[in-house]
Amino acid sequence: MRRTLGWVSGIAFGVLMLASPASAQVVQSIQVGGGWFFPRGEDSRVVGDVLVANLTNKGTIPGYSDALLFDIGDFRSGNVVGEWNVTFGDRVEIGASLGYSSQSVPSVYQDFENATGFEIRQELKLRIVPVMGIVRFMPFGRAGTVQPYVGAGLGALNFRYSEAGEFVDPSNLDIFEARYTATGTTLGTALLGGVKLPLGGDIYGLNIEYRYQFGSGNTGGASNGFLDEKIDLSGGTFNFTFQVRF
Repeated sequence: MRRTLGWVSGIAFGVLMLASPASAQVVQSIQVGGGWFFPRGEDSRVVGDVLVANLTNKGTIPGYSDALLFDIGDFRSGNVVGEWNVTFGDRVEIGASLGYSSQSVPSVYQDFENATGFEIRQELKLRIVPVMGIVRFMPFGRAGTVQPYVGAGLGALNFRYSEAGEFVDPSNLDIFEARYTATGTTLGTALLGGVKLPLGGDIYGLNIEYRYQFGSGNTGGASNGFLDEKIDLSGGTFNFTFQVRF
């Protein structure tokens, strides 16, 4: 996280230094759109991640595992995003960005069934709402032409993670119904790159962007009913947005 903050700060400082107040024409714009969110994979998630703990829990009974069966890749989801931006000249854009993604994933116990031989089922759900300040640098071209860009973001990741359904008590193997929920807001950073495509002039445009966000939230661990203390909120988003300048 410290290294990522360094990248973000460095990029933001460099971009702002390149914005020349004397020659910068200020233009406002809004953009809305959406795409897809791709969570960070199992092997690279933050230490203490609850999803990894659910997948690898060995339990307390020799020969049996308390692990749940699901795929972290199933947390891929649709994503919506909206932004308000201010552009200085042809090279620098500063904006406020709001996003939303949510996905529910079914799971079952790996080694346990209920008394009638059916699987013991749960639903895992993760919602992420990034709120960030974004800085973009367009090194080539001007408004109304094709503009590749790079950028960075800093802000907050609001999240809600829950596990609901049937669970096994490891002390006596009783099956019970429960819902465990963790909510909060944590520091988030992002690196991004994309291209701005004009739509018949310099007022309307289409932006194609890939953004990778970094951050993790606290679940409360065992005291809140979870197997571990963290939920990794990192991952990539691939978005298409429609932009209007005014």
